[in-house]
Amino acid sequence: MLGSDRFAECLRVLLSLGGIVAYSLASGHITQSVPLMLGAIACALAETEDHWRNRLGTLLLTLACFALAALAVEWLLPFPWAFAPALALITFLLVMLGAASSRYNTIAGATLILVVYAMIASDAVGSRSGFLRMPLELLAGAAWYGVLSLVWSALLPQQAVRHALARLFEALADYLDAKAALFAPVRGVDRGALALAAARRNESVVQALDDMRILLIDRIGNRRPRGATAQRLALYFMAQDIHERAHSAVHPYDELAHSLFHSDVLFRCEYLLRRQAGQCRQHADHLRLRGPLPQDDRAHEALDDVRSAIAELGRQPVPPTPAIRQALDALYRNLGAIQRLLDHEAAASVPEQHSRHPLQDPAPQSLAEGWARIRLQLTPQSFRFRHAVRLALALLAGYLVLLALHPRNGYWIILTTVFVCQPSYAATYRRLSERVAGTVAGLVLGWAALRLMPPGPWQWPLVAITGMGFFAFRLRRYAAATAMITVFVVLCFNQLGYGETVMWPRLLDTVAGALIAALAIRFVMPDWHGRRLRLVLADAIRSDADYLAQILAQYAHGRHDDLAYRIARRDAHNADANLSGVAFAVLREPGQQRDGDLLLRFLAATHALLGHLSALGAHRQIIIASGDDTQVGSAGAQVVEALRQLARHLQTAEPTRWADMLAAPGGELAEPSSSTGETARLVLGQLTLIAGQCRRVAQLATEIGDRR
Repeated sequence: MLGSDRFAECLRVLLSLGGIVAYSLASGHITQSVPLMLGAIACALAETEDHWRNRLGTLLLTLACFALAALAVEWLLPFPWAFAPALALITFLLVMLGAASSRYNTIAGATLILVVYAMIASDAVGSRSGFLRMPLELLAGAAWYGVLSLVWSALLPQQAVRHALARLFEALADYLDAKAALFAPVRGVDRGALALAAARRNESVVQALDDMRILLIDRIGNRRPRGATAQRLALYFMAQDIHERAHSAVHPYDELAHSLFHSDVLFRCEYLLRRQAGQCRQHADHLRLRGPLPQDDRAHEALDDVRSAIAELGRQPVPPTPAIRQALDALYRNLGAIQRLLDHEAAASVPEQHSRHPLQDPAPQSLAEGWARIRLQLTPQSFRFRHAVRLALALLAGYLVLLALHPRNGYWIILTTVFVCQPSYAATYRRLSERVAGTVAGLVLGWAALRLMPPGPWQWPLVAITGMGFFAFRLRRYAAATAMITVFVVLCFNQLGYGETVMWPRLLDTVAGALIAALAIRFVMPDWHGRRLRLVLADAIRSDADYLAQILAQYAHGRHDDLAYRIARRDAHNADANLSGVAFAVLREPGQQRDGDLLLRFLAATHALLGHLSALGAHRQIIIASGDDTQVGSAGAQVVEALRQLARHLQTAEPTRWADMLAAPGGELAEPSSSTGETARLVLGQLTLIAGQCRRVAQLATEIGDRR
């Protein structure tokens, strides 16, 4: 429990809600409790894991947005003819504000939720509230939570960083386990399915790396990293290096399994990877609980066993082919490098040791840059613009339904629509089912609580606990989170004298809001991922080409993990993770299941392509021989151009068949000669595999295009 990454947020929420309960009971102002609690919850939803100095600025901005939103509701709510268009306009503006950065996106989303909370609070207190009382109480609750969060951040400045690193190492452990499964030389294994499982795990690693990078940028700022921050930065770079090496694929797994079926070398590689996954989990536990970091001697023994098994293969009467032996040697070096990183025997590759800016800051550096980002999204072709229009119209429709059905207690229709209507079809329908199921469960639990618990102050502790429970489950088990917040609502309204009267309206309003969200995502400027799959693929291939160009420069000039290389590597992995997410989202859209097998093979090919690039990145070293570097440079430039050409054709959707334009690029690459050095031979082999995967991606893209 103490080591959970949700513990700190849940404890802050519990303290804030508990403080509001204590104040309401002591002062006797029970009606104030609802807006105070709703304000605290909205502020917690707007919270970002910044350093306390930056969190102070974020809190002030959040409170300013909350104040404007609450005042707008206070002034316009009595006039439905004015409030309806204002609600749609505010929704559109807030969604578009999120285009500036992830921080503004979080604040904008919480502000939109506060708009609905202000409507609910006004509905709850009714005529007992004076002018401006409701906005002030909402802001007071938000400010109370904000102060608690600031104090927490000042007292424990590194806690968020440690937990983010722990999540990163947990994700790495899961990914290493997924990669280990690919090494089992067992007949009948569906390695395509295993590769897709690894691709999904890779999405989590990429997201964890991005989250960690943002936290480190916030802590470092314009200063040189030092102390605990410098240590966390080194661990982040270590995780990056482990990820690149774990992602690398030096040879197709099916061919390895077939060639080495009667050897135990792949079993030993699988066992070693699982031991290394266990070490990553030990690192995560160490970061969360600050306990001792145990050493895994069995991992060292497993690494020695891999080396011995490879050496034994060379002494067989029929040794492996040179390509297989080269792949095994590269695999052993890769596994050994991962082990040394986990044992801290080798330092991670830190870019530009004396640079004041070791990481790229994704946030806008000025208001002008932030506005430029928003302006770029102000087009019907923009994913965000379409979602902004869709959500604005959905909330407008929800408000009109509210006025037609029951103006009192009807604001749950709008709140449900806000939470359910997600940018994608798949996410919306998943959230819809979870929201309805959680509401039903919460109403049953709320009814049981009203029957079993005596009325009055005895119910207040459960109010605070269920409010905390919403935050404990909201990111991983949304149905359970909805059940918790439903019990919270029932108990809060019961303190105002009509707890049971809101139960049936809550259920009906949830169904109505979910139905509106479903209709909106289906018919209002729908964003079908299948239509933009080609563009997402083009971005992934273009990022792969840039990554390969950076890798080849390192073979020409020597290994140097500068910022440009890390940016290219991160962009390639982010584009691959985005493609994976889009491909799986396509499979959940109507009428796309018929292409399911083709899409999955397509995703496996793109992931394998990036795996070969990662193998080149993991084994970077300067090629000294002049003949070798010329041969590698020529072949590398050819493959980079092939990738960029494929990206251009995907981007423009030219009538030329994508497969035809890459007429066997692998066959055009120069074969290594007997005098070619080992490093150049490895690079040329990987370039041939990359060219082959490029051709396969083009063929699959053509098949998908022909079916659409």
